[in-house]
This record gives sequence, structure tokens and C-alpha cells, in this order.
Amino acid sequence: MSGKPPQLQFVTIHGHRRAFVKAGRGPAVLLLHGLGCDHTTWEPVIASLASRYTVIAPDLLGHGQSDKPRADYSVAGYANGMRDLLTVLGVDRATVVGHSLGGGIAMQFGYQFPERTERLVLVAAGGLGPQVTPFIRVIGTPGFRQLMGALTLPGPRHLGVAAMRALANSGLGVARDLDEVAEIFDSFKDPAKREAVRRVVGGVVDWCGQVVTMADRAYLLDRMPIAVVWGSEDLVLPAHHAEQVAALAPHARVEVLPNSGHFPHKDHPERFVHLVNEFMRETKPWAYSRARTRSLLKAGAPAPPVSAVETAQASVMRFVSGA
Repeated sequence: MSGKPPQLQFVTIHGHRRAFVKAGRGPAVLLLHGLGCDHTTWEPVIASLASRYTVIAPDLLGHGQSDKPRADYSVAGYANGMRDLLTVLGVDRATVVGHSLGGGIAMQFGYQFPERTERLVLVAAGGLGPQVTPFIRVIGTPGFRQLMGALTLPGPRHLGVAAMRALANSGLGVARDLDEVAEIFDSFKDPAKREAVRRVVGGVVDWCGQVVTMADRAYLLDRMPIAVVWGSEDLVLPAHHAEQVAALAPHARVEVLPNSGHFPHKDHPERFVHLVNEFMRETKPWAYSRARTRSLLKAGAPAPPVSAVETAQASVMRFVSGA
């Protein structure tokens, strides 16, 4: 479905202006973008999803048209901000769809606010494995601001953006996501954006990789409907991270899309919308039980069965091969 993108709206929460788009009617679906992106990453799917759901796609604090203050850019802080945004908009519960960093925020939202989470859809999500592209590791280093400040001066920035877009149009698989990377790189001309992104990365990634994970708490969401979507050619967060889902949430649905990179919702928007619609249709919103959560906390996290990991590996290979 095509159409004019919904109008950007603004609301001030805790003194900071937050940008978002809202479209459609029906059950609420919250779309959370990845690091350095904004709500426009969801434009290929917003209109189609809005034909069935109330779609809310914010610019996370420090991104897009939202404010970029010196503030809390932790995953937990972002989850708090999304809770507050939904509250202001009069939305009590939502299915949370998160891409990359947004996937990590989605998992954190489900952990912090399970009574307000109906389902989780994790799209090439952070927090499911240590590996991450070296470019993101560099963002968290002390010299990133100075380096990127030099690279985003008008001359180098225009050359860099043009080169990345040319490679993105070359048809090379390794250059698949460079059009999106070019947009992110161009946005780094804003010093406040650079600093906000540096703070985000510093809280979740170090030189050895991702350090924030839901692995030790995922058992609390063992009955929440979870779907995982990944691109088989993801060079930012490798697709084998999807294998971790079997150990963390054996009931989750895992789809690894062939011929897709780090942005499967942009590479295959119709397929992505179909997957979300099917998942929403075939699952019931999670009913949070405080008593059950108390029981799980007292019992502690169970050890994942080896067979669950093996099953996930076989499932991933089937999806990658198109079988």
C-alpha cells in the first residue's frame, strides 16, 4: 500500500520535545528504529500496517526531529521514554516492533513494563549476541566525536555520502545497506546527534562487542508471543544471532529472509508486513501475571536445553536456504 506519509507530530515529555508519527486504527503497534536512524526507516511498511493497526513510530531521543539533550541514553531510559510516550497518547498496551537498537529497547520494554506489552517483534535486534560491526564499536571510542566532526565537514561529507550511495546502487551484496548508512553518516553533521549516538553506543557496546543482553532475564517473558525477523546477509548484526532465540525463548517464531541485509523491513516490505499480520492474527496478546512472575523470579532462570539450540540452528538454515 502506498500513500502520503503521516504527518510528523510533537509532544513534550520531561521538558524534551519528542517527534513521532501516528496512523491508522486498531490494536497499537509501536515501531522502534535503530541506531542513527529515525521513524522514516519504517516508511515502506507504515501505510500497510496502518490499514489494520494504530501505528506509532517515534524518533527516539537524540535521533531525527526529537530533542538531543545531555540526558539518559541507556536502553532502560529509552524504554521509560516509550512508556511515557504511550501514556501521553492514551495507549495502554502495544505490540512492540524493534529494529537493531530498537529491538534491544523492545526487549527492555517487555521486561520493565510487561503489563503494557502484548507481543514483541525483534528485527535484526541488538542484545542477542556479542558480535557487531566494527563501525559501531568505533562510535563508542573517545575520539569518535573529533574524527566524525572532521569527516562530516561539507567536502568530505558530500564525497562520502556520494560514494556510499554509488556503491549501494552497484548491486553488490556487501553494499546492500549503504544507502541507509549514507543517511546516518550525513546526519552526523549535527554535533548533538553525534554526541547522543556516542552515548547510546557507550552504554551497550565496547571494543569486544555488545555488552547489554536480555539473556539472564528472558525466562520472565517465556509466554510472551515473540517473533524474530532477520536478513540472511546482515553485515551489522549477523543472522546467526537468531539462533540465540531458541535458548532464550523456545516458543518464538524465527524468520531469516534470504536476499536481505540489516533492514529486512525495507528490503522486503510486503513480506515483512505479511509476517507481522500473520503473527498478530495467530497469537493472543500476552496476559501478564504478577504471581507467575514472582514464582519465576524465586525459581531462577532454567538452563536452556541443548536440543533447543540445535533446533534453532536447523530452522535458521532452512530459512536461509529458502527450503
